[in-house]
Amino acid sequence: MKLENIDKSIQKQDILQGISLEVSPQKLTAFIGPNGAGKSTLLSIMSRLTKKDQGILSIKGREIESWNSQELAQELTILKQKINYQDKLTVEELVSFGRFPYSRGRLRPEDWEKIRETLDYLELTNLKDRYIDSLSGGQLQRVFIAMVLAQDTDFILLDEPLNNLDIKQSVSMMQILKRLVEELGKTIIIVLHDINMASQYADEIVAFKDGQVFSNGRTDQIMQADLLSQLYEIPITLADINGKKICIYS
Repeated sequence: MKLENIDKSIQKQDILQGISLEVSPQKLTAFIGPNGAGKSTLLSIMSRLTKKDQGILSIKGREIESWNSQELAQELTILKQKINYQDKLTVEELVSFGRFPYSRGRLRPEDWEKIRETLDYLELTNLKDRYIDSLSGGQLQRVFIAMVLAQDTDFILLDEPLNNLDIKQSVSMMQILKRLVEELGKTIIIVLHDINMASQYADEIVAFKDGQVFSNGRTDQIMQADLLSQLYEIPITLADINGKKICIYS
């Protein structure tokens, strides 16, 4: 996925300015930066939910405007922060929504097979008949990831999926996402506020500030005290623990 000079303004306020970057395939890329830096807006543009003002966005060499909706839904999926759903759906029913780009609402045997594979892969089979309003926050988020995985796309975009999760649930979620990259070859782009989670699990990081790319590169290149201190405008020092850089805020 390649972005060239993407701009976006809302009510005459610049939200994104000249965004150019290339997302590495089969990697976990974290978008970090202060609130209001444009991370979620860019994710929405990358999924074609929000229209860009100008610039070029291409997936596998094709400009995103050239993909029809069904083609794009079989190539890319996004999980937004706020999701509208009915409480009285079972886990299996919610996961089955991921097959809509293929089944158009009429599930075929191959769709049910993909649903079963996904439930098994994420260890949700024992919960498949539970109503989603009976699940914990961590369980529900895992079900949403299962719905995304059932869609069977190469690109997965996640907007702050760790929100409202405790530490154990957050670690479990990041471990799952890392497995999707390493075992299934997915390309995952995730908006994160926890820099230490990005340091531990992301292959690459894109740092945003004031609607622009502040810096991007391999995780070890971005996890630098001076760079992060400038990004967040607070003193940050780094400690090396088990080969990973951990932020300490002064």
